[in-house]
Amino acid sequence: MALAAAEALGDAGRMEKLSLDALVRTHLEQAATASSGRSATTVYGGHEHTLRQTLLALTAGTELAEHDSPGEATLHVLRGRVRLTSGDVQWEGRTGDLLVIPDARHGLEALEDAAVLLTVAKKG
Repeated sequence: MALAAAEALGDAGRMEKLSLDALVRTHLEQAATASSGRSATTVYGGHEHTLRQTLLALTAGTELAEHDSPGEATLHVLRGRVRLTSGDVQWEGRTGDLLVIPDARHGLEALEDAAVLLTVAKKG
């Protein structure tokens, strides 16, 4: 039982707990005062990990220009409304929605002040 619990804790051997609600509030406030209209923070992972989760806060009308997909990815809308586009196809996401990001060039637009959790499993 102790071994299974240790494995569930990951390499660091410890659990961490974050308040996504608190991060959303903080980063929406930062996005509102940023000239770019956005704010972001890595919640988990990073360049040395396969899995990376990033919280992005965007003010209404802010866009992330079309870019290549870094690997398998999902976008969980934590607050607000966004539009994910890829070529001529678009999907709208609202609070609570999970969008699967296509393995193709894509962009994101905040239709209203929004916060999303981007989860990426990098390509090998």
